[in-house]
Amino acid sequence: MDRSTVETLFAHSAEIRCLVVGDLMLDEYLWGKADRISPEAPVLVVDVVREELRLGGAGNVVNNLAALGAQVSVCSVVGDDRNGRELLGQFCYHHIDTRAIFQDPERRTSRKTRVVAAHQQIVRIDRESRDALPAAVEQQLCAWIAANAKEFKVIVLSDYNKGVVTPAVIASVISAAAAINIPVLVDPKGTDYARYGGATLLTPNRKEAEAASGIHITDTASLAQAAEVIMNVAGLSHLLVTRSEEGMSLFSRENGVVHIPTVAREVFDVSGAGDTVLAALAVGIAAGFTMAEAARLANVAAGIAVGKLGTSIVTPQEIIDTVSRAHKDSYAKIKSLDVLVGLMTAEKSRGKRIVFTNGCFDLLHAGHVKYLQKARSLGDLLILGLNSDTSVRRLKGPKRPLIDQDERAHLLAALDCVDYVVVFDEDTPLELITALEPHILAKGGDYSLDQVVGRDLVEANGGRVELVDFVDGKSTTNIIERILELYSV
Repeated sequence: MDRSTVETLFAHSAEIRCLVVGDLMLDEYLWGKADRISPEAPVLVVDVVREELRLGGAGNVVNNLAALGAQVSVCSVVGDDRNGRELLGQFCYHHIDTRAIFQDPERRTSRKTRVVAAHQQIVRIDRESRDALPAAVEQQLCAWIAANAKEFKVIVLSDYNKGVVTPAVIASVISAAAAINIPVLVDPKGTDYARYGGATLLTPNRKEAEAASGIHITDTASLAQAAEVIMNVAGLSHLLVTRSEEGMSLFSRENGVVHIPTVAREVFDVSGAGDTVLAALAVGIAAGFTMAEAARLANVAAGIAVGKLGTSIVTPQEIIDTVSRAHKDSYAKIKSLDVLVGLMTAEKSRGKRIVFTNGCFDLLHAGHVKYLQKARSLGDLLILGLNSDTSVRRLKGPKRPLIDQDERAHLLAALDCVDYVVVFDEDTPLELITALEPHILAKGGDYSLDQVVGRDLVEANGGRVELVDFVDGKSTTNIIERILELYSV
């Protein structure tokens, strides 16, 4: 998984519609100082300096999905009480669809209060209901799911064992999803995983996997045994076991097991990390990632989440930055067209002048470098449109390119004079020029103005075309001929 792939995902994440079904609660944080003991009892006195309300339980999954750019709807039940109204207000503030949150006057809305001092929890106070849903309310949920599942690309079941995720609700979700062939991802609770039968994937942690399978997990062999038991019981095609500092293990019927090492970082708080995993998985799978790719995305997101105190969201930029640090700097310059359009819109708003050029750049040589340096000097940013391998073959014959498009892209991205590289499959860069609307279009001096593709578009937008001379005698063809001369037998 590279930066370009992740950037493209988040450029389109607003097209992903997710339904979250689960137990909702409010997470209240009281932040303060604790520097004295109470005279009334041997306990700390916490002077509260800040209070904060966050969406908890399935709400934290919702919050993470929204932070990743997805459109989210919530299906759940809360009480007709002050906490329930506050929770609905939190969703409305974050522009979350709440039409499937039903209020039950007899139900108590869950609220967990955490008192935090010196960067650690002092105490947690729970006020909640664990009662199963009344039959009439349960029927409302099931009916809504059956009628509206077709709106979504993925359904997430976030089970906190607080009474909303009943067997009937689970069956309704899985049946509705199967009818329209969309995935169901489950964060399970308890030990009876047979109740999730037919789901696409479950995400237990190691302790939960041990309890559900009855197998003590001590190594990869016992982990595989536990996974086999769970997958058989629940009829799963996929199982993702989160293993804390050991990362994650993805088990699949078709592709075996993939062990994903943890992203090393300092751990402050693991609360809510499972919700972050579930959200990142949902976005990745809905976007067309393979299960392994989505799991790697979730692993990166979880590594960021545990570095924060309390249930926290993870942003696309945090994920992009983390993925970038795992690769060479050249990854940061190679963009998809969708991502690049957004970047250039922002750069233009800051008054930057954009230069565009294009070419095959097969066997990079000094002539290429000097040409690109001259092109870059014409403005503030240089975008290089790079012909893909299939495009080069159509233009230059079946024996070219000598260097594949990934290598060419990274070699060019490593140049200081090149700000961004975008690969294109067409014979000409007209589509790129139309989308990017550069101020200056640079081409080699072997062209005449009337031969430059995109000239009319650039000039119509108030820009100009610049013809840049190549260095005499420097060309890929000359290099190939010299090699053949020296080394042919």
